[in-house]
Amino acid sequence: MVTSDNKTADTDEKIFIGKGEQTAWLTLALANRHGLVTGATGTGKTVSLQIMAEGFARAGVPVFAADIKGDLSGISEVGEAKDFILKRAGEMGLDFQPDQFSTVFWDVFGEQGHPVRATVTEMGPLLLSRMLDLNDVQEGVLNVAFRVADENGLTLIDMKDLRALLDAIAPVAKKAAAADDDPDDNEELKAALRKAAQSYGNVSKATVGTIQRQLLVLENQGAAKFFGEPALTLKDFMKTDSDGRGVVNILVADKLMQSPRLYATFLLWMLSELFEELPEAGDLAKPKLVFFFDEAHLLFDDAPDALMDKIEQVVRLIRSKGVGVYFVTQNPIDVPDKVLAQLGGRVQHALRAFTPRDQKAVKAAAQTFRPNPKLDTARVIMELGKGEALLSFLEGGGTPTMVERVMIRPPTARIGPITPEERKAIMSKSPFKGKYDTAIDAESAYEMLQKRVADTAAPADGQGDGSGGGVLGQIGSIVGTIFGTNVKRGRLSTGQVIARDVTRSVTNKVIGGVVADLGKSVGGSLGSSVGRALVRGALGGLLRR
Repeated sequence: MVTSDNKTADTDEKIFIGKGEQTAWLTLALANRHGLVTGATGTGKTVSLQIMAEGFARAGVPVFAADIKGDLSGISEVGEAKDFILKRAGEMGLDFQPDQFSTVFWDVFGEQGHPVRATVTEMGPLLLSRMLDLNDVQEGVLNVAFRVADENGLTLIDMKDLRALLDAIAPVAKKAAAADDDPDDNEELKAALRKAAQSYGNVSKATVGTIQRQLLVLENQGAAKFFGEPALTLKDFMKTDSDGRGVVNILVADKLMQSPRLYATFLLWMLSELFEELPEAGDLAKPKLVFFFDEAHLLFDDAPDALMDKIEQVVRLIRSKGVGVYFVTQNPIDVPDKVLAQLGGRVQHALRAFTPRDQKAVKAAAQTFRPNPKLDTARVIMELGKGEALLSFLEGGGTPTMVERVMIRPPTARIGPITPEERKAIMSKSPFKGKYDTAIDAESAYEMLQKRVADTAAPADGQGDGSGGGVLGQIGSIVGTIFGTNVKRGRLSTGQVIARDVTRSVTNKVIGGVVADLGKSVGGSLGSSVGRALVRGALGGLLRR
């Protein structure tokens, strides 16, 4: 909040952000109401992000932040009392004390931080479809694949598991449909096969081929390193150090940003997992975790309406889990109105308006603030100097304060990137050293499918299984054995991890019941678990309410 208090030091209840005519404070009890940091390149967004991260860490709140250019890494090293820093601190009446903060570095590619991994099952079909840029039909096929995997205990851990599953499903529809023309089959069997053809009717070889090509593109971008085990335990982000300060978790994202869709989907997955895993917390004296989402516009670019609805729901509801989300981008208009309405705090650095379109953007940015009769907000936005910002945070009643022009306080840790040697030294002392650094290739869908195909090879090539041979024998082999064997569910079944909303009509068909009928006719064994309909959703159990 903004008060007339002249005290310029963080307290147990609030963080000192900056000072103008009045002192600007961020109240910790309201920090889970989210916020927005905006401004043109080079106007000080990263420094504002750093001083907020320092304030939260100092108050014992763990922080997660994506570091696009490497500048935020300096928070791990002691700051320097340079002349311009001392001058700014003196103008605010601030006694500058250099500091540093416990930091853990993470990197999807495992090059400049601990590897970050998730299983394909945890990512889910909707987020994976966005990552792969699939159309509706292709997304429906991916939903079918996830459904078959869950109902048959096929654990999807890495990309080769998903490839193997798609390869196994594709022939089933084609062979089931072809069997209907076999004159040697009886009518009861043909009826069962027609049901199979209907269930797998959209799983064409061409569609599967397209998905496989998109998977290859994703692999070429390095995403194969993201899918696997050991999977990230998100509670590892929520740690404090021996002094009771919050640990600052930095995602090294310079290379990840070369694949913007992967970057945005990855951070969205993290938010959804936090929402799913954390219990309800109500109103807390301070957040459990603060999440800074840099280059936030990438999250919303070309996002379908269904996904936008889920993003809005997560942003609205995750605050009750004690998590504050702060979006960082160039202009407030980068964020959709229904998400913008959920953001309680505003830090607006300078915007430049050289064209009519830029001027329109400035006016839109000014309209996101509660007006101050002393300020022409639109004009001031274009006049702000480096390190200055317009601020508005929430007051005690949860209402935004009037916009104020302030000078942002200087960070106490280093401004700018650290050296590779300094990063290496920090990682060598990390509490997670060795936990995530070595990938584990556990038995999963790929190995299980290979084994089941091998088990069926002998009867399929020999005297047959008494089901009529030809196409019928092939379907009995593929469906009855690969997708019809009772197996113990993997340690991380889709149903246990996350309840997901079925977003496309193709997935509304209960594949388990159809395949069960087929399995009875051709000798396959499906067991009681097949036919159980699961509810899948993009962002955690939002629809289980």
